Amino acid sequence: MHNFSARLTESPGPERADGPFPLVYVARHGSSNRPEAFAWLAANRKPLLRQLGENGAILFRGFPFITDEDFDQAIRAFDLKNFPFGESLSNAVRRHRTERVFTANEAPPDVEIYLHHELAQTPVYPQRLFFFCEFPPNRGGQTPLCRSHRLLERLRERTPDFIDKCERLGVRYINVMPPGEDLESGQGRGWCKTLSADNRKDAENCLRSLGYGWSWLGGEMLRVCSPALPAVRTLPDGRSVFFNQLIAAWRGWNDSHNEAEKSIFFGDHSEIPDDAMQIVSDTAEELTVNLQWRSGDMVLLDNMQIMHGRRPFSGHRYVLASLAA
Repeated sequence: MHNFSARLTESPGPERADGPFPLVYVARHGSSNRPEAFAWLAANRKPLLRQLGENGAILFRGFPFITDEDFDQAIRAFDLKNFPFGESLSNAVRRHRTERVFTANEAPPDVEIYLHHELAQTPVYPQRLFFFCEFPPNRGGQTPLCRSHRLLERLRERTPDFIDKCERLGVRYINVMPPGEDLESGQGRGWCKTLSADNRKDAENCLRSLGYGWSWLGGEMLRVCSPALPAVRTLPDGRSVFFNQLIAAWRGWNDSHNEAEKSIFFGDHSEIPDDAMQIVSDTAEELTVNLQWRSGDMVLLDNMQIMHGRRPFSGHRYVLASLAA
């Protein structure tokens, strides 16, 4: 027996016809014992993961979690296989805190990170994501959340030809990476770390094994083109989701070596129209709930169902992340 308990409460977002989003568990008053909180998560992992599969997002608020080590232990209570960031093809610059915990993104505060499914621009991606707020910003810095199956339903109505091409052709992503980090970019991780390569030959071997195309540019810059990847996927329960990084790339992949407008194409290398992408972006914003962080908040997302991002902010913002297979 343990004394810790938490209750479902009202969602921080507007009321939805299909129920609250995200689900919110708030620790009961006086539930400040961390070991008991970890035990509560472990004891309730199965119903919590079932609820995650139905809703897509769960916020844990008022739990006695303070440090990155607390976050690490909370993650382990769910007994999910780690998806190591170091072995991923993520373009984001992040800093490890523990084996499973790292900073969410080291991009400057004024850089917006637009809605996306984590690592959907690559052939390998996590099933679930954890986020934890060590310290909220003075202003801004919300995490936007969007239900991808709802977005797809709207897009089938508003731009059916575009969705048809997404389903038939898939999409490709083009990215230019420096050898080292570019801390001014939201996609500033260099090719050495992204590809776990010390030299050109190792980088090419990695890209070849994953079906990427590539070319070397001046200054050891590497331009890569992904294989054709699905832009729409079907979940085990039969729902279809708009699973991709199109919005994030089209709106946000701008830096000293990338142009957002040249970063996405259909799988047959034909251009994706800007007017279609504007509809996609606007529709996603209509469906978005902005999560305003409080210290100690932990969020669990189903990466297959939920798009997320980061609003610009002022002041310090320490939000940590972890990926699960």
